[in-house]
Amino acid sequence: MKSSTLIIIPAYNEGEGITKVLEGIHREVPDASILVVDDGSADNTAIMAAQVDGTEVVSHRVNRGYGSALLTGYRYAVREGFDQLIQMDADGQHDVSSIKLVIETLDEGADLVLGSRFLAPDSYSPPWVKRIGIWIFSLMATIITGQKISDATTGYQGLSRPLLRFYSCNGLFPRNYPDANVIIRVFRAGFRIKEVPVTMHMAVGGASMHSGWRPIVYIVKMIWMICREASRRLPKVSEAEAKAFLKRLDEK
Repeated sequence: MKSSTLIIIPAYNEGEGITKVLEGIHREVPDASILVVDDGSADNTAIMAAQVDGTEVVSHRVNRGYGSALLTGYRYAVREGFDQLIQMDADGQHDVSSIKLVIETLDEGADLVLGSRFLAPDSYSPPWVKRIGIWIFSLMATIITGQKISDATTGYQGLSRPLLRFYSCNGLFPRNYPDANVIIRVFRAGFRIKEVPVTMHMAVGGASMHSGWRPIVYIVKMIWMICREASRRLPKVSEAEAKAFLKRLDEK
């Protein structure tokens, strides 16, 4: 019997550690389906992921970026008929022990479940520069949505099928900078948002974006994008509209 839950893992040059991540997910939620979106990796990420039983792999020919990798996973979930989706990182930062709580919260009626490292006492605390950015974005999201958001940049999320349909249609999910601005977009479209505590660890390997002037530039860009979202209201997308849009994509 096919699972109703899909776990997607965007991955870029994570061949060294992705096997451990996938095996941990399989142990925690053996009934869930797993999709790894290999975003044009130059290493053996796709090969290592495909060797883990029960794991599907979709590969981009070139590196398109985090937002595009997520969108590939969202559209896959809609096409394959999954009722809900969990997204996690490939670097081991997101502890598999929190998956069941995210799923339970979706089952209770939430459309977007945000896993907050700041609500879990044993989670890893990021560097101070990153914490400042998270605090600014979370404060703005809290003010705009009217509900407390403590971790607006979390990549540990759960999505309902109606939200997957919304994301899958052209222009409704930003390929660039899909971060706190997406929370505002989801709220403006009338979806239900819930934050839950999740355990996170220090990421292993990879190049950091939190060095030099990059964090400051990112903060400025994200503040501008959040302000744009604050004045936008978007409609929900029906099942028929989403399937028609994806069919047109497949025919190209």
